[in-house]
Amino acid sequence: MKKMLTLVLVSVLGGAITLGTYKTFLEKEEQPIATTTQQENPVFLPTSYNTNKTILAAAEGIDFTTAADKTLDAVVHVKNIAVNNVQPTLQDLFYGRVPQRRQLGTGSGVIISPDGYIITNNHVIEDSEQLSITLNDNRTLVAEIVGTDPKTDIALLKVETEDQLPYTTFGDSDSAKIGEWVLAVGNPFNLTSTVTAGIISAKSRDLSGQSTQSFIQTDAAVNPGNSGGALVNTAGELIGINTAITSQTGSYIGYSFAVPSNIAKKVVQDIMEFGNVQNGILGVIGGSLNSNYAEKLGVAETEGFYVDDVEEDTGAAKAGIKSGDIIKKIDNITIKKFSDLRGFLDSKRPNDVVTVTLLRNGVEKELSVTLLKSNTYVLPVIGVIKNAKPEELRKYKTKHGVKIMKVNGTYGRYLQSEGIEEGNIITAINNIKIESIDDVDRILKTRDTYQPLSIELINSKGETNRYGLR
Repeated sequence: MKKMLTLVLVSVLGGAITLGTYKTFLEKEEQPIATTTQQENPVFLPTSYNTNKTILAAAEGIDFTTAADKTLDAVVHVKNIAVNNVQPTLQDLFYGRVPQRRQLGTGSGVIISPDGYIITNNHVIEDSEQLSITLNDNRTLVAEIVGTDPKTDIALLKVETEDQLPYTTFGDSDSAKIGEWVLAVGNPFNLTSTVTAGIISAKSRDLSGQSTQSFIQTDAAVNPGNSGGALVNTAGELIGINTAITSQTGSYIGYSFAVPSNIAKKVVQDIMEFGNVQNGILGVIGGSLNSNYAEKLGVAETEGFYVDDVEEDTGAAKAGIKSGDIIKKIDNITIKKFSDLRGFLDSKRPNDVVTVTLLRNGVEKELSVTLLKSNTYVLPVIGVIKNAKPEELRKYKTKHGVKIMKVNGTYGRYLQSEGIEEGNIITAINNIKIESIDDVDRILKTRDTYQPLSIELINSKGETNRYGLR
């Protein structure tokens, strides 16, 4: 015990002597101590990646202040209170309860008229229970949803105010050029009225891989909260609605994507005029050309849209477009791939007339095509259906119904074994009479998600059968 106490005293004495020596001879002046808390995901990181871009812009004499002044007050902060289902507890399951939680989501929107119409992304306001927008002068107004289009991810809102609101005007996204300077204006991470600069990196980008999208790609910094905000050119004209980023971290890493203004404008106009989006179709089936596809087809072209087939009763069929044609331009818009064609058609309506420039056996031709409303629809489980012609209805001895154009490949054999085949006429869904594919669309959109689907069908033998589907 005595030895232990001796060792402790010696250690304390040694430490005191060392500390005294340091304080007397080594310490020059008192240093402040900084206490920091390490963060695994820092909110703010110093960065200099825009330095060269800014210097370059200055060297070119580009002034972003005019565009920023025109846009800042027209971009709003959108707040969405949504009610979402959460994981039930054992007690919830026992009592048959569905627990819910109110969740706040935020994004951006762009005022497009002085009387309070606002464009944003559909995913910003989806499932909203309460919706409000905050102006750049910190006023908060209640917003109502006028209409949405999940396909293009565009939504239209309206706020009521006695004041004339600042707004931005649509530019022509088709005339925007790769390499052109643009500004992204929005509210990333709840940082209101944020402006970032970049260039247009590419056009007609399809992120789905299914040729259903046609985005403008930029390298302007866009982060969560920018969704629904403005992408403007140096004149302050709206050329896109910022929508998506490609990232492994959830934050910006160099790629951002915007819905072109020509598509967004058309969607908004359709919602205001018709209550839904009117899509004009060309009526061609095919794909984008490349070296491998061109070699397989035996054609010399490696760019353009190759027409494999033409749908009957469409504008393309009536204008004389044929299988084997290669579409190179529509209304002087160059078509290099399917997303170019998709982006152009998304900005058009039924009955619009377009000029199609194509190659047929190496000879260039121009055809005038009237776009028509689609008369086909994908019915879950069954397959592709279309509006039936009068003669087809007479053949099946019925005055109403839609025709099964193509049976679902996955369930094809099973459906056929049950007597459901191509050419059959569906006369009712869920006991509701069917006149056209518009009726089918309306029934499916208004039914409960878990409600079974029943169809009434006339087969090739003239027999009327009913089927229950899930």
